[in-house]
Amino acid sequence: MKPVFTSFVDAVKDIKDGSTLMVGGFGLVGIPENLILALVETGVKDLTVISNNCGVDDWGLGLLLRNRQIKKMIGSYVGENKEFERQVLAGELEVELTPQGTLAERIRAGGAGIPAFYTPAGVGTPVAEGKEVREFNGKEYILEKALVADFSLVRASKADKMGNLIYNKTARNFNPMIAAAGKVTIAEVEEIFEIGDLNPNEIHTPSIYIQRLIVGKQEKRIERLTVS
Repeated sequence: MKPVFTSFVDAVKDIKDGSTLMVGGFGLVGIPENLILALVETGVKDLTVISNNCGVDDWGLGLLLRNRQIKKMIGSYVGENKEFERQVLAGELEVELTPQGTLAERIRAGGAGIPAFYTPAGVGTPVAEGKEVREFNGKEYILEKALVADFSLVRASKADKMGNLIYNKTARNFNPMIAAAGKVTIAEVEEIFEIGDLNPNEIHTPSIYIQRLIVGKQEKRIERLTVS
């Protein structure tokens, strides 16, 4: 049985200044938006955030960015956030851009206890600067180090009281690997079921990776609306 919180602020109140966070989601899909809002309320700062992207200007991680709560961002895509661009160009935000597949594997490796791995992605580009390069079977690879976090924040559709999680369609994205790579993982979910009610064959994240649960409704904003 995992603790089920009723207050989002209480669920994140021990995240201190200078912490490293992993945050699930892809664009605005599958982001733990209520946990992010709680961090805005606590005012925690100097965060290192690891996520695919940094939300948009007025939602998701973009809210933390606007409040100057993020010191460093490790991600793969930042094209939807003008404030992100402004802070980078002004030297106010440290950024480590990583190829998307490499980012996913760095997180997965962290959760699996693998300290580093070699990949061909980024060889001969600025991504490879300062990194070890080795040749395997006549091809060059760069050494990438795994990523872990003090806290991981994820969003799931269903959970049981043990903390087993099921994600909804594409909201699965980065959430399972991020759940495994946090020292403390907090899952924001739509519904919590009794133990045994979820089909074991449908579980995406086993309960061993989850430390806290909380139920919350989402706005599920659309990042970019396209109409005919």
